[in-house]
Amino acid sequence: MKFLKTFLNLFKIKDLRKRFLLILILLFIYRLFAHIPLPDVNLERYKQLFSANQFLGLLNIFSGGILARASIALLGVSPYITASIIIQLLVFVIPKLKKLYHEEGEYGRYKINQYTRYLTVLVSFIQGIGFLNFLSLNNLVVFESVFEILRDAFILTVGSLIIMWLGEIITEQKLGNGISLIVFTGIISSLSSSLFLFFTTFTYEKLLIYIPFLILSFSLIALVTFINEAEKRIPLVSPKRVLGTRIYGGASSYLPLKITQAGVIPIIFALAFIAFPQTLAQFLYLFKLEFFNYFAGELVKILNNHFIFIILYFALVFGFTYFYTYTVFNSEEISKNLQRSGVLIPGIRPGKETEKYLAESINKINFFGGIFLGLIAILPYLTSYFTQTSYLAIGGTSLLILISVALETIKQIEAEISLRRYEV
Repeated sequence: MKFLKTFLNLFKIKDLRKRFLLILILLFIYRLFAHIPLPDVNLERYKQLFSANQFLGLLNIFSGGILARASIALLGVSPYITASIIIQLLVFVIPKLKKLYHEEGEYGRYKINQYTRYLTVLVSFIQGIGFLNFLSLNNLVVFESVFEILRDAFILTVGSLIIMWLGEIITEQKLGNGISLIVFTGIISSLSSSLFLFFTTFTYEKLLIYIPFLILSFSLIALVTFINEAEKRIPLVSPKRVLGTRIYGGASSYLPLKITQAGVIPIIFALAFIAFPQTLAQFLYLFKLEFFNYFAGELVKILNNHFIFIILYFALVFGFTYFYTYTVFNSEEISKNLQRSGVLIPGIRPGKETEKYLAESINKINFFGGIFLGLIAILPYLTSYFTQTSYLAIGGTSLLILISVALETIKQIEAEISLRRYEV
């Protein structure tokens, strides 16, 4: 009921209604790109390759569902995400970029975004050539010359940049994150084919599999929603001050620390981290050097080993949970801001002790949050193994993205509605 009420209120406000309709139009344009195929690709064999490769299926989630269609925009948001990871790592290790990001305010964030866009162009081109070479090695496309490879790589780069541009315009409407909504739309669109396959293969003999699966699916939705909203509240108080005849301060509040403080970003980063070296290896393969050929072959063998892939995927998600949380939750900066504002944590001295307390608190939360996100990430492989049915694999990653994006979008819409009411 709250969800419906929020959307009814959204359509009552003219400005918000126009922005929401613009977002729908932009998402529709994005879906049009998903149906424009690359030239000369054997679509029948391409689909067979995807049905037999779970890694490509997982990559398809973060392309917004267009990788499986051999679309001109099949790279999707992957190059932008990879570029964001590289820039975040550089911010982490280069003092000049770190100062720009943390101390230059709006200008600093603008410059970092600019660097990310420039890097996205390079990453898109490398990933485009790498993926095209992968298709060529699997006899899904035949290139007569280097010019044809460069032509298609340029098309893929332009497609990826258009999707990045659409995502940024959607974000500017302040009714949700553009890149997240693009991925959200892709997952929703892919559900129809999964449901069709489910009903067309339904038999009463499989009820013993279907019923527990449905129970587990609804339980997982409830669990993901609960964990996504769960938070630890650190109490904050501001001491009372007497100025003349007036008393100031004395108010109490709290600092919320969510269990999944980093959201779905660690899963997205982990997948991009796994995918990029393989794409880079395919790109280097074009140079016909023995070392690069050997490296590409060994990397493919490792990633095709399900056991190794699951362990690597889980470890990367767990590690990126700590890394990304550290970049967005700087306990030193938060401690300084609390001290400047005269706000205290009861029983904790301001300064270094507050910083230490916040760091310890977020590390404990990250441990459980990292394990949860890691299990969610590998859940499709586990359910596929136990049910022995690929289309019954519970997409834990997909569920987490759908729920997280939906809740975050609703919160942003509610914030915009509240702002309009306040202005009135």
